[in-house]
Amino acid sequence: ETRRRGKVRKTFEEMLTGGHPNSLGRTVEVVDQVLAKPSQVTALFNCYQSDDEVVRLRVSNALRRVQTEKPELLVPLMDRLIDEIAVLEQPSAQWTLPKLFEGAEAALTQAQRDAAIAIVKRNLAQHDDWIVLNNSMDYLTPRALGDADLRDWLLPHLKRLSTDGRKSVSARATKALKRLGSG
Repeated sequence: ETRRRGKVRKTFEEMLTGGHPNSLGRTVEVVDQVLAKPSQVTALFNCYQSDDEVVRLRVSNALRRVQTEKPELLVPLMDRLIDEIAVLEQPSAQWTLPKLFEGAEAALTQAQRDAAIAIVKRNLAQHDDWIVLNNSMDYLTPRALGDADLRDWLLPHLKRLSTDGRKSVSARATKALKRLGSG
């Protein structure tokens, strides 16, 4: 069984390899296979271990698509997302995490929620990729509405980002400041 699962991962990795880095490649085909056979979601997830950055980008895209259709499939993988994927220094992984955490919000344990917030806070504070920043603000802002400590932590970051030279980042930060009653 383990050898078979390893083969599925290899097949998915091969399917996600190649083509233009900004294209989906065969991502939709992989998603369709996982949706047809949900037990293969772990094999897809394991493709995050690929040495190929494009494969890892497409895994992120595929997992978001799977979660949109069958959110329950990703719930058992939340600890691995927190422990393994959060440490990947790849923007596509970091910008996907807040979306996956948000999609699984109702099923997360308190410890998982706390870890998710800590990861996204770190990304907001340390990353410069505009999509990482935008997705992190989108995730943290609604949670800060009911959490004074998170709000206090978030406000200086939003103020800093409200003057960012990238219009989407500064606009998002300004909108978040207004939503939190500080803009």
